[in-house]
This record gives sequence, C-alpha cells and structure tokens, in this order.
Amino acid sequence: MASKERIQRLKDETRANILDASLQIVKEEGWQSLSMRKIADVIEYTAPIIYEYFANKEAILLELTRKGYLILARDLHEARGKHRLPAKQLEAMWLAYWNFAFDNKELYQLMFGVEMNCCCDLVETLPESESPYTQFSEVIVDLMDIENPTKDMICLKYYTFWSVVHGLISINILRRGYSDEMNRQVLKDAISGIIRSIERERQKV
Repeated sequence: MASKERIQRLKDETRANILDASLQIVKEEGWQSLSMRKIADVIEYTAPIIYEYFANKEAILLELTRKGYLILARDLHEARGKHRLPAKQLEAMWLAYWNFAFDNKELYQLMFGVEMNCCCDLVETLPESESPYTQFSEVIVDLMDIENPTKDMICLKYYTFWSVVHGLISINILRRGYSDEMNRQVLKDAISGIIRSIERERQKV
C-alpha cells in the first residue's frame, strides 16, 4: 500500500510540475509560446512523458482553467464572508474578482479569452466554471429581496455587473487603462451605481 501511495504521490507531483512549468513559460513568454516541447525542457523530462499526463496542450489549458476558477471561487467566498449586508458583500466580491484578474493575469486571460483563443466550449463542461455565477447570483437575490425572482432577472443583474468589471479588466490587460487609483475609482463607482439601481427597484416593488 505504501508503495502505491508513493507512486501516486510522485504522479501528482509530476502533474503539478507540468502545470507550474506551463504557467512559468506563459508568464515569461506569453500564451502563444506554450508548447509540449517547451514544457518538457523546463521540467527536464522528455515530451512523451508529458503526454502520459496530458493528451495534448488543450488538456493542459483546460486544467489551468480549472485551477483559475478554483482560486477565484475561493477568493469570492472569502470576500463574501467578511460582510453581512448583500450590498457590502457584492462590492467586496467584485473587488476580489478584480484583484484575482491582476494577481493571476495569465489565468484570467485563459479563462475568458483575453488576447488569446479561449477553449470556451470545453470550459463550459467544467463544473468549477459555474461557481462565480452561483456565488454572485445568491447575493444578488438577497439584495433584490423580492419574491421568486426569475432566472432572467438574476442573469440580467449579474451580466450588468460582469460586463462592466470584465470590460474594465480587459481594457487594462490590453494596457489601455489609466492609473491604478483611477481604475479602482471607476470600478467602485460602477459597482455602487449598479447596487443602488437594484436597491431602487426593490423599493418600488
């Protein structure tokens, strides 16, 4: 049993090393430079060994995408847990989303196809990709505070938030933004504005 556990541990470590090497290459040279051969060179293995763990480069991209969503889900959960009121939770969660995008720029590019081709059809098969929407939707429903909101109503509010935040992130990843201070102010103003519009709608009901 101990031998089997050791073998499995070595396999897990090799798999993690492949993913770490992939991300290292991308951070240094960009996504367009990633190849199975380069990964093998970095970890000093032969290319055939890489294929024992991942069928192709797309499989590596998908696993890195999964990793990105897991990190993002954790960050959102932690941000939400620091506040009690839905408005404060949403503000904290979208700021955490923003921070994730720039702390993990390469993963964000991969997850949403910023400056690169996204494996979008495959990403939709990842259960992890649903977590951000699920977490945000739960808080949006709390903020709306109306009886039986429809899926379309919730989606509209979520995509209003997401379009603004993702758009601003993309602008800055493309290096067309302004100062950090101004970007954060624009972000906070946009989030606050959408939150206030939801609160006004709630008061009319």
